[in-house]
Amino acid sequence: MSPSTVLVLHSPAARHLAVLDRLPPDTRIVAGDRPDAFSAAVRAEADVVLAAGTFGPLLREMWPDLIRLRWVHSLAAGLEALLFPELVESSIPLTNSRGVFARALSEFAIAGMLHFSKDLPRMERSRRDHRWDPYDVDELHGRVLAIVGYGEIGRETAARAKPFGMKVHALRRRPELSVADSLVDRSFAPSELNDLLDSADYLLLSAALTPETRGMIGAAHLARLKPSAVVLNLGRGPLIVEGDLVAALRAGALRGAVLDVFDVEPLPAGHPFYDVDNVLLSPHSADHVANWMEAAVELFVENFEHYRAGKPLKNIVNKTHGY
Repeated sequence: MSPSTVLVLHSPAARHLAVLDRLPPDTRIVAGDRPDAFSAAVRAEADVVLAAGTFGPLLREMWPDLIRLRWVHSLAAGLEALLFPELVESSIPLTNSRGVFARALSEFAIAGMLHFSKDLPRMERSRRDHRWDPYDVDELHGRVLAIVGYGEIGRETAARAKPFGMKVHALRRRPELSVADSLVDRSFAPSELNDLLDSADYLLLSAALTPETRGMIGAAHLARLKPSAVVLNLGRGPLIVEGDLVAALRAGALRGAVLDVFDVEPLPAGHPFYDVDNVLLSPHSADHVANWMEAAVELFVENFEHYRAGKPLKNIVNKTHGY
């Protein structure tokens, strides 16, 4: 294969892009976050695009000029900003960073469940008030973790929940794929969402954001949950109707919520979530472990080796399904 030209749609100053130094020496790398960073000649010769998750509009603007393009890779796992019609309808393969952040997010899910099962805020209040306040705590053992979106995050969380003795119920497009999965006690089809909600002690939302999943959890769905249930959203903010969740939390219809993603980010000052006591709120940083972005670029470098060798790419996305 002839030398590659890789367009990197990202801030050129990002430290983690140094990992790209591991690409073959004959690879031409051009990075930028504005259209004028890429000349017409560079666009015409590019065969690979590496894009940060928010640079879909820039990629779409340049799309007609990318006449030699053979592969697009997303540094993010979520793809909603990149799935413009021209890319979806093309034969160009799209890969993503699915799985890179799953371990850290699954640990955060466990932390969130323990936060509420042990009522850690009450312990902290008692310490702060110099008050000795014994109380009963809950266990994760025997509780049902219901997962909507049994992908990498869902599976990693299930693997960590099982040693606690939790039961795992999973909703997925093809529930038959969980028949031989020792982590899943019961699987549900999308049409059985209400049954899944009825069973849940902890509801983990880790699905991709697609037209089918946007707003999939609203007031009627939240009303099916037990008052002792906790909702965890580690997928995408719009999976749940935020106003309905705020109303349920304020009404005491749920024990709490663990949130890492939101409709608008950064979460605006004055948003109701800041003032709801029974919310554990992360500023979309639950997966920001040391070198987290370097790990995402390393996956691209590994995939680039496959590309140059003519081997199947890892993490190929079904562009129609959106994940």
